[in-house]
Amino acid sequence: MSDVISIKNGSIFQHERLILKDINLEIDEGEFVYLIGRSGSGKSSLLKTLYADIPAKDGVFKIAGFNLNEIKRKEIPMLRRKIGIVFQDFQLLYDRNVEKNLSFVLKATGWDDNEGISRRIDEVLQLVGLQGKRTSMPHQLSGGEQQSVAIARALLNSPKVILADEPTGNLDPETTNDIMKLIMKIRDNGTTVLMATHNYNLILKYPSRVISCANGTITESAK
Repeated sequence: MSDVISIKNGSIFQHERLILKDINLEIDEGEFVYLIGRSGSGKSSLLKTLYADIPAKDGVFKIAGFNLNEIKRKEIPMLRRKIGIVFQDFQLLYDRNVEKNLSFVLKATGWDDNEGISRRIDEVLQLVGLQGKRTSMPHQLSGGEQQSVAIARALLNSPKVILADEPTGNLDPETTNDIMKLIMKIRDNGTTVLMATHNYNLILKYPSRVISCANGTITESAK
């Protein structure tokens, strides 16, 4: 198996303030890894560095075949076609329906075949169980359905890795369970998932590898 995410002797800074240091992390293809830690411990900063929202400076940061220390601004859209990002607050476009939310992303990442776009939207909506919601507006959907659309959006370009930042943070326990089953299904299909969470119950219910952010660095935690 090849490493989809590799960090060696990494440090993360925000506005010259050191957030995390001495980061060493290897995540393999098809692996599911939890990223845990208190608010402000650096979880989101690590994810933002991996999708090139925060520049990688010290150490070596690699993801999905890209060296983040050397990535040029014009290459960032190509990176983000190889990774899917899921946020706690969904970040859908609320002025358009589900289909148009998804087609917007496909067109923005270079798709220009309308038949191909429509077919790919069908595929991802079927994967997340929302085949009948294509013409629904976001406000007509439950929180779980909105997050499922956000996950469908993350899957559009068949990414090598999904970075999920507290994807169940705004959901009730039953809906959280549904979303976790969906994420595990994605993992079972071979996609690497790195998921930040505060919810330790999830780790008990869906055991997997755990990485902890604490004391300004990351460490492997016991399952």
